[in-house]
Amino acid sequence: MNRHQRLLRRILSGQADANIRFRDVKALLLALGFDERIRGSHHIYELPGLPEVVTLQPQGTNAKRYQVRQLRKLLIQYQLFELLEDD
Repeated sequence: MNRHQRLLRRILSGQADANIRFRDVKALLLALGFDERIRGSHHIYELPGLPEVVTLQPQGTNAKRYQVRQLRKLLIQYQLFELLEDD
């Protein structure tokens, strides 16, 4: 299991939302194929064909808790976690 799969498992479990590092979430989204653009402190991620965007802001070195919850909902709703299963 690689680091992206481990992080994905942590996010999907919902037990560590406040302790997920921002840089790890960023790397996961890029590995899933999201495009990144930055506006100030907002990092906006878009996946071609996906009607929603993911917006993240760092809170210190971690991602904000509510944004991790929103990301989990999106990953489940669109079954994006399946994109990493082949690795």
